[in-house]
Amino acid sequence: MDRRQFTTLTLFGTTLFSAAMQQAHALSLSDLSNADAGKGLKTALEKGASAAIAQLGAVDGFLGNEKVRIALPGYLEDAAKLMRTFGQGAKVDELVTSMNRAAETAVPMAKDVLMKAVQGMSVQDAKGILSGGDTAVSQFFAEKTRSPLGTKFLPIVTQATAKVGLADKYNQVAGRASDLGLMKKEDANIQQYVTAKALDGLYLMIGEEEKKIRQNPVAYGSSILTKVFGTLK
Repeated sequence: MDRRQFTTLTLFGTTLFSAAMQQAHALSLSDLSNADAGKGLKTALEKGASAAIAQLGAVDGFLGNEKVRIALPGYLEDAAKLMRTFGQGAKVDELVTSMNRAAETAVPMAKDVLMKAVQGMSVQDAKGILSGGDTAVSQFFAEKTRSPLGTKFLPIVTQATAKVGLADKYNQVAGRASDLGLMKKEDANIQQYVTAKALDGLYLMIGEEEKKIRQNPVAYGSSILTKVFGTLK
């Protein structure tokens, strides 16, 4: 066999092997049984949701976590800086703390709604999430639960923020700023703003937990997680 023939056969063999590996990966998800795909993903989502709720629902779950800490909206943050120069920093800090404490109080109420969404997940939902990338879980939960959770969180947030005198002042100032186009209308009410941010933080942390499961399913000691997420590697 001359060199050209050898090189051609080598290239052909390499290409064939690569194609076979790609096909094997493509088939791996489709060959996974619907039962396993559903069970594996439900297990992952339940673990991820429970871990996120436990983390965020604790003291400083929001306030002490830069990824989800709820700050004042941009325009009011600028106003708060001015207040600090006039010795009103303690009141600003009290408001920000109350906003984050409200979120920490509300988040544990999400568990039943999240678990109901997981149990009602279809086979198409499951396989779509498995192959959908890092944001698929957050999107799934947001689509299924944002509205009912918003309704559930709002009274809790309202009660928590009512304890701070600056909450009403926030709404007055923010309302005027919104009318002038200086901030979003949905941010002009502290109760609605905190509720939205609490949900954003919850979905973000569920997604973070799901990434960990994808990256190292064996660490969770579950054979079904290892089987399903190992298939995607």
